[in-house]
Amino acid sequence: MPLLLLDLDNTLLPRDAAFRAWAEGFLAENGLPAGDLDWLVMLDGSGYVPRSTVLGAAKRRYGIDRSVDSLLAHYRSGINSHIQCPDSHVAALREAREAGWTLGIVSNGGTLPQLEKIRLTGLASLVDGWVISEEARCLKPDPLIFEVAARRCGFRPAGDWKAQTWMVGDYGPADIAGAEATGLRSAWLHHGRPWAERAYRPTVSAPSLPEAVRVILTAGEHPLAGRGFAAATTTRPQRSRGQLAIPASRLTPHGPSAPNIPSVPNAPVASKSPLIPVTPLAPAASGAPLAQPVLRTKSVPLMPIESAPVPASATVAQVRWSDTATAAS
Repeated sequence: MPLLLLDLDNTLLPRDAAFRAWAEGFLAENGLPAGDLDWLVMLDGSGYVPRSTVLGAAKRRYGIDRSVDSLLAHYRSGINSHIQCPDSHVAALREAREAGWTLGIVSNGGTLPQLEKIRLTGLASLVDGWVISEEARCLKPDPLIFEVAARRCGFRPAGDWKAQTWMVGDYGPADIAGAEATGLRSAWLHHGRPWAERAYRPTVSAPSLPEAVRVILTAGEHPLAGRGFAAATTTRPQRSRGQLAIPASRLTPHGPSAPNIPSVPNAPVASKSPLIPVTPLAPAASGAPLAQPVLRTKSVPLMPIESAPVPASATVAQVRWSDTATAAS
């Protein structure tokens, strides 16, 4: 049975939209200029800037007579109230499950805020397991966190689960680099951005989660596909019984030595994005037959695991923050 691992913030959930909604309310409640919304959004850095930095800067800018801890409590209670899982994302997850895929969440960040998002948005009932970096004591791109996710989704550590697994995410240094380091296929949600990394690249690129899931399911549905992807269908996909087709389309490289990144064919791309399809490449040589499905054990989300030291390599990836430590926003 194949395994689909997914990032949480800005992949499954529109985290940046939730922050923007919270920031609008914060400015209005404190009688602050509505025009400063873009300033707060810029300072937020999509959640990769420590919350103490963001809120401390706001406190000084506006002369707010409240402690940073008080502002942090307001932030925590506010932002998750604005987060919801889009209906299109729920439909994509259900489509993957109906096609025989096991689903798991792999998130960097703080246990409590990330777990609250998973429960409030209904994702807990849509996936087989999840892992959050703080409670697991390892973070993306460390391969260990992906192995923990596989175990919690019922895959045996000794099984050849990597050959059947995809990782979907929006952040290259954590999601895509982690998949590459672990030996997984990956789908990058570009959100209209160009690919900037030169040392590695995703297997496919897509503008949204539903498009990424559709391409992954189509790849499994057409194991002998040759040059390029077959068009995604609206019918229920069947479980893969052979090879996973590797896409042959690619995006225009950015710079003379930038890598070519396969993209979802005919997928809409933001008007400001320089990513445009070009001539297809020959099929990748790495499309080896899938291993036999491993035996599944009972899935136990958030089951305690053995303590694991955080390796030095884990510091390569940034973490989204919700407090002065390593919690995610």
